[in-house]
Amino acid sequence: MTTMHFLMGVCGNLTSMFLFLAPSATAKRIIKSKSVEQFSCMPYAMTVLNCLLYTWYGLPLVTKNNVLISTVNGTGAMLEFIYVLVFIIYAPKKEKARILGLLAFVLSVITSVALVSVFAVPAKCRKLLCGLAAAIVCTIMYASPLSVMRLVIKTKSVEYMPFCLSLFVFMSGTSWFIYGFIGADPFVFVPNGLGCLLGMVQLVLYAIYREKGMKSKKAVEDGSIIEMDLERADQKKQQDST
Repeated sequence: MTTMHFLMGVCGNLTSMFLFLAPSATAKRIIKSKSVEQFSCMPYAMTVLNCLLYTWYGLPLVTKNNVLISTVNGTGAMLEFIYVLVFIIYAPKKEKARILGLLAFVLSVITSVALVSVFAVPAKCRKLLCGLAAAIVCTIMYASPLSVMRLVIKTKSVEYMPFCLSLFVFMSGTSWFIYGFIGADPFVFVPNGLGCLLGMVQLVLYAIYREKGMKSKKAVEDGSIIEMDLERADQKKQQDST
């Protein structure tokens, strides 16, 4: 492992940890309000699966010199699992059943990939199988906020697309893209390159609709002030007439 490769791996670990910790604010909001509101559990469930697959992919049993991938993704899997549990606790019954089904799917996929890679394919094909599975799920994970992005465009509000989460998606995707590119590992740099791009799009949307939201809020506040002034003027006229 070259020095630059190692440094980008460390950078990827740091940015990924910020990415995994970013949803804690959303989890606190859900716990406080005892409602999942308009937040979607899909990104968190897909992140659990992504982390588990890359934890397996980074083990020496599958690939060499990728221990930095295993360490951060193992930690990320535990954190994201906690967020999914929060959704399960506070989601409506119908949504709760859907999340439990999604979680069962996640566990079945990682179990199947691990068992097949160890017992059903030659050792030389292990990296290809696990890498493809991890890259596909990583792409789905990065694409899962598309529904939130659509909601932002529709409502012209960034309330359900936290800035920190979008920022760390961009930073983490960029770091792992460079790490995978230096290590000539397409199973790392291809999906994370897409993550870098989607993170950038989220930041652009945030910049556009945050500004519009602030203008709308100011317009509402100004309208309220005008209405109050008109009410005061009417009251004064009534007092003068009497």
